[in-house]
Amino acid sequence: MSRAEFRAHCSASRNVRGMTLIEVLVALAIVAVTLGAGLKAAGALTDNAQRLTDVTVAEWCADNQLTAFKLMRQFPGIGDSEFYCEQLGVVYQGKMVIRPTPNPNFRRADAVVFTPSGQTILTLSTVLSRY
Repeated sequence: MSRAEFRAHCSASRNVRGMTLIEVLVALAIVAVTLGAGLKAAGALTDNAQRLTDVTVAEWCADNQLTAFKLMRQFPGIGDSEFYCEQLGVVYQGKMVIRPTPNPNFRRADAVVFTPSGQTILTLSTVLSRY
């Protein structure tokens, strides 16, 4: 290799650089933000799955109460009453609300189910007839 070629080779190798510390820190910051967003999304999915379970179980409880009213084959009186329902090892509190309708032969029945902490999960409604 001649002296001119050697100088050209050395000057070319000096121009080739690796990543600077700033570039590495920026890349790490981008990775950290991305991982944080991924963890937040995973947490939201977990919360949504729990909410779906609560709503499904509450619907079972409310539907059981409304079906019991239909099977009694008695015209319900107007008023409110409480009920409790155990599903999947959790006791849910509910309220049955019976209201009149414009037609005196029908009553509106609302089954409202609450979380153990007292928040409304679901309201399921139906109309019950006299006959």
